[in-house]
Amino acid sequence: MSGTLFKTIALIGKHKNPDIMTPLLNLAKYLAEKGIRIVLDDLTATHIDKNQYATLTLEEIGQQTDLAIILGGDGTMLNIARTLVSFNVPLIGINQGRLGFLTDLTVDTMYKTLDDVLAGQFIVENRMLLTTEVTRHGKSVFKELAFNDVVLHRGISSGMIELEVHINAEYVYSLRSDGLIIATPTGSTAYALSSGGPILHPGLNLMLLVPVCPHTLSNRPIVIGADAVIEIKAHYTTETKIYTDSHSWFDLGEHDQVLVQRCPKTIKLLHPAHHSYYRMLREKLGWSSILQKTSR
Repeated sequence: MSGTLFKTIALIGKHKNPDIMTPLLNLAKYLAEKGIRIVLDDLTATHIDKNQYATLTLEEIGQQTDLAIILGGDGTMLNIARTLVSFNVPLIGINQGRLGFLTDLTVDTMYKTLDDVLAGQFIVENRMLLTTEVTRHGKSVFKELAFNDVVLHRGISSGMIELEVHINAEYVYSLRSDGLIIATPTGSTAYALSSGGPILHPGLNLMLLVPVCPHTLSNRPIVIGADAVIEIKAHYTTETKIYTDSHSWFDLGEHDQVLVQRCPKTIKLLHPAHHSYYRMLREKLGWSSILQKTSR
């Protein structure tokens, strides 16, 4: 295995999930026996009583490793990816969650699949992110990355919020709704999908705007180019919050301005050579089972 591109591999497990440790340690042993240096992130290592592997922070993993393998669900992948994007470390996801649109490998098949990846049989997929900045009275008060989506939502308030949307400095519409989702192609299968938005292939350079329960039914999802700059002016915003990947959030104030645009860096995902996005959609969304039922 000395010919592999990946001399040092980081293994990262879902935080606060000790059940992930058995498959993670089994995988660590399997890879170490192939002569690969294995490191663990420091949060994962806290669940291991007798850890024989080097422990690094996520930043150190970004600086010192050739590949990071994440065991968990899509939420774990989202959190890790936002940190490691600055280092251009390729990522592989092994699914221990419910759906697994990003973590497409399974524990049952990971050994055979990783053997193929280590032998150079893989597909590289670059996924875009969004940068989000909130300004208040001309001063930046919040700034974050989003892999899936940026969401403005009314929270627990019973009233609608009012937003004014501009794209590339051109006024598009005023929106009264429960919220607004700005999604990447990756995020099109997340909250945007449940709000009636279309599925975008991850290879497309596009962004998606999806109103959440709009007051006017003619406010429909819009697909725009990835190089567009979206500016949102908040008017009526009682208890409104802005979320990035449902991870980081900030309380919006009236007249705050939100700027959303493409991040110049991308996340590099590795898939096995036989990976098919459309097959994954069939499996995750149950399209095959629906067809089988209607054909009987």
